[in-house]
Amino acid sequence: MNKFVKALVSSVVLGGLVFSSGFQAVVAQDKPFAGEQVKVGVVGDSAEETWQHVAEVALEQEGIEIETVLFTDYNTPNTALADGSLDLNSFQHIVFLENWNEENGEDLQSIGFTSVNKLSLFSDKHDSIDDLPDGAQIIIPDDPTNGGRALLALEIAGLIEIDDEAGILPEVRDITDNPKNLEITPVDASQTAISLPDVDGAFINVGFANDAGLNQDDAIFSDTDAPELFNDAYKNIIAVRGEDVDKELYLKIVELYQTPEVAEILIEQSNGGSVPAWDGYEPAES
Repeated sequence: MNKFVKALVSSVVLGGLVFSSGFQAVVAQDKPFAGEQVKVGVVGDSAEETWQHVAEVALEQEGIEIETVLFTDYNTPNTALADGSLDLNSFQHIVFLENWNEENGEDLQSIGFTSVNKLSLFSDKHDSIDDLPDGAQIIIPDDPTNGGRALLALEIAGLIEIDDEAGILPEVRDITDNPKNLEITPVDASQTAISLPDVDGAFINVGFANDAGLNQDDAIFSDTDAPELFNDAYKNIIAVRGEDVDKELYLKIVELYQTPEVAEILIEQSNGGSVPAWDGYEPAES
Protein backbone atom coordinates (compact mmCIF):
# COMPACT_ATOMS: atom_id res chain seq x y z
CA MET A 1 0.00 0.00 0.00
CA ASN A 2 1.50 3.36 -1.04
CA LYS A 3 1.68 6.41 1.19
CA PHE A 4 -1.29 8.11 -0.46
CA VAL A 5 -3.59 5.10 0.09
CA LYS A 6 -2.39 4.70 3.68
CA ALA A 7 -3.13 8.36 4.37
CA LEU A 8 -6.60 8.02 2.83
CA VAL A 9 -7.44 4.91 4.89
CA SER A 10 -6.20 6.57 8.07
CA SER A 11 -8.31 9.61 7.36
CA VAL A 12 -11.46 7.53 6.84
CA VAL A 13 -10.85 5.46 9.99
CA LEU A 14 -10.13 8.47 12.14
CA GLY A 15 -13.14 10.26 10.73
CA GLY A 16 -15.27 7.25 11.59
CA LEU A 17 -13.94 7.29 15.13
CA VAL A 18 -14.72 10.96 15.48
CA PHE A 19 -18.23 10.39 14.15
CA SER A 20 -18.77 7.40 16.41
CA SER A 21 -17.50 9.26 19.45
CA GLY A 22 -19.67 12.25 18.66
CA PHE A 23 -22.71 10.06 18.14
CA GLN A 24 -22.16 8.34 21.47
CA ALA A 25 -21.84 11.71 23.17
CA VAL A 26 -25.19 12.80 21.72
CA VAL A 27 -26.83 9.55 22.83
CA ALA A 28 -25.33 9.89 26.32
CA GLN A 29 -26.61 13.45 26.56
CA ASP A 30 -30.06 12.49 25.29
CA LYS A 31 -30.35 9.37 27.50
CA PRO A 32 -28.07 9.88 30.49
CA PHE A 33 -29.59 6.91 32.36
CA ALA A 34 -29.32 4.40 29.50
CA GLY A 35 -28.28 0.99 30.79
CA GLU A 36 -29.26 1.70 34.41
CA GLN A 37 -31.11 -1.16 36.14
CA VAL A 38 -33.69 -0.57 38.87
CA LYS A 39 -35.68 -3.04 40.99
CA VAL A 40 -39.13 -1.90 42.18
CA GLY A 41 -41.15 -3.84 44.77
CA VAL A 42 -44.95 -3.87 44.42
CA VAL A 43 -47.92 -5.62 46.02
CA GLY A 44 -50.84 -6.94 43.97
CA ASP A 45 -51.22 -7.96 40.33
CA SER A 46 -52.76 -4.65 39.26
CA ALA A 47 -49.82 -2.69 40.67
CA GLU A 48 -47.42 -5.01 38.86
CA GLU A 49 -49.24 -4.40 35.57
CA THR A 50 -49.07 -0.63 36.09
CA TRP A 51 -45.34 -0.80 36.75
CA GLN A 52 -44.79 -3.04 33.73
CA HIS A 53 -46.20 -0.20 31.62
CA VAL A 54 -43.82 2.24 33.32
CA ALA A 55 -40.97 -0.20 32.66
CA GLU A 56 -41.79 -0.35 28.95
CA VAL A 57 -41.84 3.44 28.67
CA ALA A 58 -38.64 3.78 30.72
CA LEU A 59 -36.78 1.37 28.46
CA GLU A 60 -38.07 2.90 25.24
CA GLN A 61 -37.64 6.56 26.17
CA GLU A 62 -34.71 6.54 28.60
CA GLY A 63 -32.96 3.19 28.22
CA ILE A 64 -33.68 2.39 31.89
CA GLU A 65 -34.30 -1.28 32.71
CA ILE A 66 -36.94 -1.63 35.45
CA GLU A 67 -37.58 -5.01 37.04
CA THR A 68 -40.78 -5.32 39.09
CA VAL A 69 -40.68 -7.65 42.09
CA LEU A 70 -44.12 -8.85 43.22
CA PHE A 71 -44.80 -9.32 46.94
CA THR A 72 -47.89 -10.86 48.51
CA ASP A 73 -47.81 -9.04 51.87
CA TYR A 74 -47.17 -5.59 53.30
CA ASN A 75 -44.34 -6.57 55.63
CA THR A 76 -41.59 -7.66 53.25
CA PRO A 77 -41.20 -4.85 50.66
CA ASN A 78 -39.83 -2.29 53.13
CA THR A 79 -37.40 -4.81 54.59
CA ALA A 80 -36.19 -5.62 51.07
CA LEU A 81 -35.77 -1.92 50.31
CA ALA A 82 -33.89 -1.23 53.53
CA ASP A 83 -31.45 -4.11 53.01
CA GLY A 84 -30.72 -3.16 49.39
CA SER A 85 -32.58 -6.01 47.69
CA LEU A 86 -34.79 -3.34 46.07
CA ASP A 87 -34.04 0.16 44.80
CA LEU A 88 -37.62 1.44 45.15
CA ASN A 89 -40.96 0.18 46.33
CA SER A 90 -44.49 1.30 45.57
CA PHE A 91 -47.29 -0.07 47.73
CA GLN A 92 -47.81 2.04 50.88
CA HIS A 93 -49.13 5.37 52.07
CA ILE A 94 -47.24 7.87 54.19
CA VAL A 95 -48.79 6.79 57.49
CA PHE A 96 -47.71 3.19 56.89
CA LEU A 97 -44.18 4.27 55.96
CA GLU A 98 -43.74 6.50 59.00
CA ASN A 99 -45.03 3.79 61.34
CA TRP A 100 -42.76 1.17 59.75
CA ASN A 101 -39.71 3.44 60.06
CA GLU A 102 -40.45 4.06 63.72
CA GLU A 103 -40.92 0.37 64.52
CA ASN A 104 -37.84 -0.75 62.60
CA GLY A 105 -35.39 2.10 63.15
CA GLU A 106 -35.03 2.80 59.42
CA ASP A 107 -35.09 5.92 57.27
CA LEU A 108 -37.10 5.09 54.16
CA GLN A 109 -38.54 8.17 52.51
CA SER A 110 -41.06 9.21 49.88
CA ILE A 111 -39.95 10.71 46.57
CA GLY A 112 -43.36 11.02 44.92
CA PHE A 113 -47.08 10.33 45.17
CA THR A 114 -48.84 7.61 43.18
CA SER A 115 -52.48 7.21 44.19
CA VAL A 116 -55.08 7.39 46.91
CA ASN A 117 -56.59 3.93 47.33
CA LYS A 118 -59.94 3.15 48.85
CA LEU A 119 -60.22 0.90 51.89
CA SER A 120 -63.62 -0.65 51.40
CA LEU A 121 -65.94 -2.81 53.50
CA PHE A 122 -67.26 -5.75 51.48
CA SER A 123 -69.93 -8.23 52.48
CA ASP A 124 -71.28 -11.41 50.91
CA LYS A 125 -74.21 -11.40 53.36
CA HIS A 126 -75.49 -7.82 53.58
CA ASP A 127 -76.38 -5.18 51.00
CA SER A 128 -75.81 -2.13 53.23
CA ILE A 129 -73.71 -1.15 56.20
CA ASP A 130 -77.02 -0.41 57.97
CA ASP A 131 -77.95 -4.10 57.60
CA LEU A 132 -75.09 -5.32 59.78
CA PRO A 133 -76.73 -7.22 62.67
CA ASP A 134 -75.95 -7.09 66.35
CA GLY A 135 -72.77 -9.05 66.96
CA ALA A 136 -71.66 -8.84 63.30
CA GLN A 137 -68.19 -10.22 62.64
CA ILE A 138 -65.95 -7.67 60.92
CA ILE A 139 -62.43 -8.35 59.59
CA ILE A 140 -59.90 -5.52 59.40
CA PRO A 141 -56.21 -5.51 58.32
CA ASP A 142 -53.87 -6.18 61.23
CA ASP A 143 -51.18 -3.62 60.37
CA PRO A 144 -51.50 -0.52 62.58
CA THR A 145 -52.13 1.96 59.79
CA ASN A 146 -54.74 0.16 57.70
CA GLY A 147 -56.33 -1.38 60.77
CA GLY A 148 -56.56 2.05 62.36
CA ARG A 149 -57.91 3.45 59.13
CA ALA A 150 -60.67 0.80 59.09
CA LEU A 151 -61.62 1.59 62.68
CA LEU A 152 -61.81 5.30 61.90
CA ALA A 153 -64.05 4.49 58.94
CA LEU A 154 -66.36 2.49 61.21
CA GLU A 155 -66.48 5.44 63.59
CA ILE A 156 -67.38 7.87 60.82
CA ALA A 157 -70.05 5.40 59.65
CA GLY A 158 -71.56 5.72 63.15
CA LEU A 159 -71.00 2.11 64.21
CA ILE A 160 -68.39 2.64 66.94
CA GLU A 161 -66.70 5.41 68.92
CA ILE A 162 -62.94 5.62 69.47
CA ASP A 163 -60.91 7.33 72.16
CA ASP A 164 -59.71 10.62 70.65
CA GLU A 165 -56.30 10.15 72.26
CA ALA A 166 -55.68 7.17 69.96
CA GLY A 167 -55.17 9.61 67.10
CA ILE A 168 -54.64 8.28 63.59
CA LEU A 169 -53.56 4.78 64.69
CA PRO A 170 -56.37 3.44 66.91
CA GLU A 171 -56.56 -0.22 67.90
CA VAL A 172 -59.56 -2.36 68.82
CA ARG A 173 -58.82 -1.71 72.50
CA ASP A 174 -59.36 2.03 71.87
CA ILE A 175 -63.06 1.51 71.07
CA THR A 176 -65.09 3.29 73.75
CA ASP A 177 -68.59 2.54 72.46
CA ASN A 178 -69.80 -0.36 70.33
CA PRO A 179 -73.62 -0.31 70.38
CA LYS A 180 -73.98 -3.16 67.86
CA ASN A 181 -71.41 -5.30 69.69
CA LEU A 182 -69.40 -5.75 66.52
CA GLU A 183 -66.79 -8.50 66.75
CA ILE A 184 -63.80 -6.85 65.08
CA THR A 185 -60.90 -9.16 64.25
CA PRO A 186 -57.57 -8.01 62.77
CA VAL A 187 -55.98 -10.40 60.24
CA ASP A 188 -53.10 -10.09 57.80
CA ALA A 189 -54.20 -7.81 54.95
CA SER A 190 -53.53 -10.58 52.43
CA GLN A 191 -56.13 -12.74 54.22
CA THR A 192 -58.98 -10.24 54.33
CA ALA A 193 -60.50 -11.22 50.98
CA ILE A 194 -60.05 -14.93 51.71
CA SER A 195 -61.91 -14.48 55.01
CA LEU A 196 -64.87 -12.65 53.44
CA PRO A 197 -67.24 -15.65 53.01
CA ASP A 198 -66.95 -16.53 56.71
CA VAL A 199 -67.79 -13.12 58.19
CA ASP A 200 -70.38 -10.36 57.93
CA GLY A 201 -67.92 -7.91 56.44
CA ALA A 202 -64.25 -7.34 55.69
CA PHE A 203 -62.23 -4.20 55.02
CA ILE A 204 -60.09 -5.06 51.98
CA ASN A 205 -57.37 -2.93 50.40
CA VAL A 206 -57.77 -2.14 46.71
CA GLY A 207 -54.97 -4.41 45.49
CA PHE A 208 -56.20 -7.48 47.34
CA ALA A 209 -59.80 -6.68 46.39
CA ASN A 210 -58.85 -6.53 42.70
CA ASP A 211 -56.90 -9.78 42.93
CA ALA A 212 -59.98 -11.44 44.46
CA GLY A 213 -62.21 -10.18 41.63
CA LEU A 214 -64.18 -7.80 43.85
CA ASN A 215 -65.75 -4.72 42.29
CA GLN A 216 -65.51 -1.49 44.28
CA ASP A 217 -69.10 -0.67 43.29
CA ASP A 218 -70.21 -3.66 45.36
CA ALA A 219 -68.63 -2.42 48.61
CA ILE A 220 -71.14 -1.53 51.30
CA PHE A 221 -68.89 1.28 52.59
CA SER A 222 -65.64 2.93 51.53
CA ASP A 223 -63.53 5.30 53.56
CA THR A 224 -63.53 7.70 50.62
CA ASP A 225 -67.10 8.28 51.81
CA ALA A 226 -65.37 9.91 54.79
CA PRO A 227 -63.42 12.84 53.29
CA GLU A 228 -62.22 13.94 56.74
CA LEU A 229 -59.87 10.93 56.64
CA PHE A 230 -58.16 12.06 53.49
CA ASN A 231 -55.11 14.24 53.32
CA ASP A 232 -51.53 13.59 52.20
CA ALA A 233 -51.10 11.02 54.97
CA TYR A 234 -53.14 8.43 53.06
CA LYS A 235 -51.61 9.08 49.65
CA ASN A 236 -49.58 6.17 48.32
CA ILE A 237 -45.96 6.82 47.47
CA ILE A 238 -42.78 5.65 45.78
CA ALA A 239 -40.24 5.03 48.54
CA VAL A 240 -36.43 4.93 48.61
CA ARG A 241 -33.70 4.66 51.21
CA GLY A 242 -32.99 7.98 52.89
CA GLU A 243 -29.64 8.47 51.16
CA ASP A 244 -31.31 8.18 47.74
CA VAL A 245 -33.98 10.88 47.98
CA ASP A 246 -32.13 13.17 45.57
CA LYS A 247 -30.91 10.50 43.16
CA GLU A 248 -31.74 11.76 39.68
CA LEU A 249 -32.31 8.27 38.25
CA TYR A 250 -35.08 7.59 40.76
CA LEU A 251 -36.63 11.03 40.32
CA LYS A 252 -36.75 10.36 36.58
CA ILE A 253 -38.73 7.19 37.28
CA VAL A 254 -41.20 9.21 39.38
CA GLU A 255 -41.57 11.53 36.39
CA LEU A 256 -42.24 8.57 34.10
CA TYR A 257 -44.87 7.28 36.53
CA GLN A 258 -46.77 10.53 37.02
CA THR A 259 -48.30 10.75 33.54
CA PRO A 260 -51.84 10.86 32.13
CA GLU A 261 -51.30 7.40 30.64
CA VAL A 262 -50.48 5.87 34.02
CA ALA A 263 -53.43 7.72 35.57
CA GLU A 264 -55.78 6.01 33.11
CA ILE A 265 -54.24 2.61 33.86
CA LEU A 266 -54.56 3.13 37.62
CA ILE A 267 -58.25 3.97 37.40
CA GLU A 268 -59.08 1.22 34.92
CA GLN A 269 -57.20 -1.59 36.65
CA SER A 270 -58.55 -0.70 40.10
CA ASN A 271 -62.17 -0.45 38.93
CA GLY A 272 -62.13 3.09 40.26
CA GLY A 273 -60.60 2.08 43.58
CA SER A 274 -57.46 4.13 42.97
CA VAL A 275 -57.29 7.84 42.16
CA PRO A 276 -54.02 9.43 40.96
CA ALA A 277 -52.64 11.59 43.75
CA TRP A 278 -49.73 13.55 42.34
CA ASP A 279 -49.71 17.32 42.06
CA GLY A 280 -50.95 18.55 38.71
CA TYR A 281 -53.17 15.55 37.97
CA GLU A 282 -56.54 16.55 36.60
CA PRO A 283 -59.23 13.95 35.79
CA ALA A 284 -60.29 13.80 32.19
CA GLU A 285 -63.56 15.50 31.35
CA SER A 286 -66.41 13.04 30.86
